Amino acid sequence: MSERFTDPASPSPPGWSAAASSQPTAASPARRPDPLTRFLGGSPGSVALRLFLVSMVVGALFMWLGVRPADLLRGFSDFVDSVSRLGFSAIWEALNYALVGAAVVVPIWLVLRLLDMRSNRDAP
Repeated sequence: MSERFTDPASPSPPGWSAAASSQPTAASPARRPDPLTRFLGGSPGSVALRLFLVSMVVGALFMWLGVRPADLLRGFSDFVDSVSRLGFSAIWEALNYALVGAAVVVPIWLVLRLLDMRSNRDAP
């Protein structure tokens, strides 16, 4: 065995210099990501890949449940039709839709925010 792989005093992996570390130094200030990268939460390519993979998983789940894209469009169309036919009582229906959606969306959002806060707290 080579000593370079087992030396616990080594500050970085073999072949890496201190300049190659991701820590900003006085000579190289931390670079802020551009507005698009900040808005997307990562590089556009990686975000597109993640969205594609998540869309595949959610799409597979919906197909397994028998929900097709045409069903979603038809449901939205029916919702718009019922709003136009019902007048003011449609406001209550819209609020019911929003409450049902919020029953799913708000807990997921809360868990994601709590996990994000925990990961930001652990970061230096």
